Amino acid sequence: MAKEEARQPYVLISIYEMLYKEKYNRTPKINKYREKWAMQDVIDSIGFDRARNVLEYYFKTNRPGHPLQHFFFNFDKLDQVMIELDKDKLAREKLRMQTKQMVEERESLEH
Repeated sequence: MAKEEARQPYVLISIYEMLYKEKYNRTPKINKYREKWAMQDVIDSIGFDRARNVLEYYFKTNRPGHPLQHFFFNFDKLDQVMIELDKDKLAREKLRMQTKQMVEERESLEH
């Protein structure tokens, strides 16, 4: 298990490289050993799976160049935005269901 955990920062850096290459058609220049420590801090803060989701979300933002350092300094804000978007999505779904139920009740009373 320790070896797997030690690889996690490198896995996320590889995902970053893949997403970067998809978006910009070139491979970013990264010192993987140096960036490993910052990525480990991200993992320690929000967990590996959440870090992966936030990293993928980062590339959906309009940030020019998507620098890795910007991700490291702002992953917590990105995570918070994702949490708020999820809450909003749930609230909207709840409102849609309530509206649908009210419309159905009204239609059944009219018939």
